[in-house]
Amino acid sequence: MSITNGIINVYKEKGFTSHDVVAKLRGIFKQKKIGHTGTLDPDAEGVLPVCLGNATKLCDLITAKEKTYKAVMLLGVSTDTEDTSGQVLEKKDTSAITKEAVAEAVRSFIGDYNQVPPMYSAIKINGKKMYELAREGKVIERPARPVYIYDIDIEQIELPRVTMTIHCSKGTYIRSLCRDIGDKLGCGACMEELLRSRSGAFGLDTALRLSEIEELVSDGTIDDKILKVDTVFKDLPSFTVEKSGKSF
Repeated sequence: MSITNGIINVYKEKGFTSHDVVAKLRGIFKQKKIGHTGTLDPDAEGVLPVCLGNATKLCDLITAKEKTYKAVMLLGVSTDTEDTSGQVLEKKDTSAITKEAVAEAVRSFIGDYNQVPPMYSAIKINGKKMYELAREGKVIERPARPVYIYDIDIEQIELPRVTMTIHCSKGTYIRSLCRDIGDKLGCGACMEELLRSRSGAFGLDTALRLSEIEELVSDGTIDDKILKVDTVFKDLPSFTVEKSGKSF
């Protein structure tokens, strides 16, 4: 059986983990060599580029690209997971907070930003993922990591909810950004909704749901939706190497 090589842009739906997507694609394509390019939380949805066959060597390269998210932040509620799926730790009144104060706090995070990642994350500490430690009831100190927020577009403020689009560097946790904005306002906050609209060159316009991919594979028309490996490098300088080893 032939192996499919390349990159497919998957629309991860709510309720699936990124690993669930990979597992389902292994069944659809009937091959094991498949890897995703950046974890999306089960309650989040949107763009998840997935590498097939020899393209799995590019997973880290694609993961390193900038991301764009649309998020809904809920002010006045703090949870252990930093989103609304977790256990509520504290609730605070937000009636005295103005829209102007919210906008100022949100925009203050544009630029360089040292972010403490959430306990419920896939980051490994001594070989163990932090969410596994969190499920054991352990909370450990996490060093802040440098991330970069290129821009935040505030689309709507209907307190206690704020809808915004964030363009950020790799490694940015939107849950933790919401937490930090809430802390700056003194009321706490968590993430209520998250949609990843772009990951590097991959956007919502070309993202396919698993059901659509399964249908295209069944019809034998999936090849048109799979990007070849060399397309990832199309913006980089190219060199032609002769058999002698010289480039020109």
